[in-house]
Amino acid sequence: MSTSYLVEPPAPPRAKSSRSRRARARTSLLAHGEPLVWLNGGALALALAMILGMLLLILTQGLGTFWPQPLYTIRTLDGAEHIGELSRAEAHQLSVEDLASLRQRPELHARLDSADRWTRRTQIRTVDGFVWVDDYNVTKVEQPEWGLVVERREGGRCYGVPLALTPKSTDAQSHTGTPATSGDARPDEVWRTYKAAVTGDAEVPYEALTLATSDGKSTNVALANIVRVYPANQLGAFGRAAVYASRWWEFVSTSPRDANTEGGVFPAIVGTVVMTFFMSLAVVPLGVLAALYLREYAKPGLLVSLVRIAVNNLAGVPSIVFGVFGLGFFCYLMGASIDQLLFADKLPSQPTFGKGGLLWAAFTLALLTLPVVIVATEEALAAVPGSMREGSYACGASKWQTICRIVLPRAMPGVMTGLILALARGAGEVAPLMLVGVTNLAFELPVDASFPFVHLDRKFMHLGFHIYGLGYQSPNSEATRPLVFTTTLLLIVLVGVLNLSAVWLRSRLRKRYALSKF
Repeated sequence: MSTSYLVEPPAPPRAKSSRSRRARARTSLLAHGEPLVWLNGGALALALAMILGMLLLILTQGLGTFWPQPLYTIRTLDGAEHIGELSRAEAHQLSVEDLASLRQRPELHARLDSADRWTRRTQIRTVDGFVWVDDYNVTKVEQPEWGLVVERREGGRCYGVPLALTPKSTDAQSHTGTPATSGDARPDEVWRTYKAAVTGDAEVPYEALTLATSDGKSTNVALANIVRVYPANQLGAFGRAAVYASRWWEFVSTSPRDANTEGGVFPAIVGTVVMTFFMSLAVVPLGVLAALYLREYAKPGLLVSLVRIAVNNLAGVPSIVFGVFGLGFFCYLMGASIDQLLFADKLPSQPTFGKGGLLWAAFTLALLTLPVVIVATEEALAAVPGSMREGSYACGASKWQTICRIVLPRAMPGVMTGLILALARGAGEVAPLMLVGVTNLAFELPVDASFPFVHLDRKFMHLGFHIYGLGYQSPNSEATRPLVFTTTLLLIVLVGVLNLSAVWLRSRLRKRYALSKF
């Protein structure tokens, strides 16, 4: 009796030869890919940590700029007295000359913590500017109960204890009968008199506020020059929050003042948004049309390959090169021609378009971001299935009808991806704008209520260039250092809002066309 099998029984396993075991043992770990995976993951984690660290630094420094700080009075062994806000503290290395001079003054040399050259010092912001005070030179630190922080329209901040109010009339008495203009009035009385006068509906009967600053000095602050005043050491949590919110509102809703060291950045916000909007209007049609020609109309060949290589290379050209091109082509060539045709009566003293302005800045940045839009649009067009084109042709549609009604709607999410990348780069560029239209201070906005409402020939402020001006062109770099972080934070938030708007629009388009039937 024989047994038949539908399937042959498996053969018994063979013992692995020693040769195959040795060959597998000699295989490098890199061939399996695990080390490269860990390497790529570690590089990604490092990049994310660096980005998050940078954002955390900007966030902490930017949000803390406008928080009101307490006032301190610092007295030193030299007999000097300083009143103001503490700015920062750091370790300081004394020079050989400093040590030699300290040895000649035993009262100072004995206060050093150690025999080495390292000590600590504190920077305090006073009415006369920023002052460094060495810790070994400090004899007394106290907080004046009624010390005032006065933010002025011109001249920066002023610190001091209120002494008197100067009335507008020749009468030495205030309208409440308290002798606010004499040195006998207590600081709290002067402060309450001032608050009662400025919060009422009637006209303020005072002209100036007198403060005791330091070293027995006093200064008069005109009430018309005061933006904000508050007793720093009398504020509670809600009072500090109110000052903080008031400063933020001033920052985003007013114009700069006092050589850009104080005030707000509203013109820079408007200029950044308007310029980015016109850049988008210029770059999207040009990029889409160029991508459509390269993908749908042009025949593959040497010329098309050279064009694609040129487009890819343009993405790596330094941005200042685009600025030089925009200055020469748009401003000096096209702008001068427009002025000769339309505004010849204003030449040569007042060129209209023959100089930097909003229009030429938008065109220059459109050329800068054009390669990004072209590449993203080409990839989106290539992702549209060819069967959809063939089905449209079979229904009798022409090529242009197929592109407009079938291909472009399906590729719109990809086009929006290119726009998002263009917004992210264009909104933060500074170097080209320095040549084609940006300015430190704009007295007129590019968009206002006067006809024609949008003034393409005007120069404008930009948040990126404003950051550059605060950091490198300000006459008081110590005062503007916190504003650099705050303006940077505002620019990041603005670019994020623009990108989120584009992402939202892209998601809407994707939902609309992803499952649609043609």
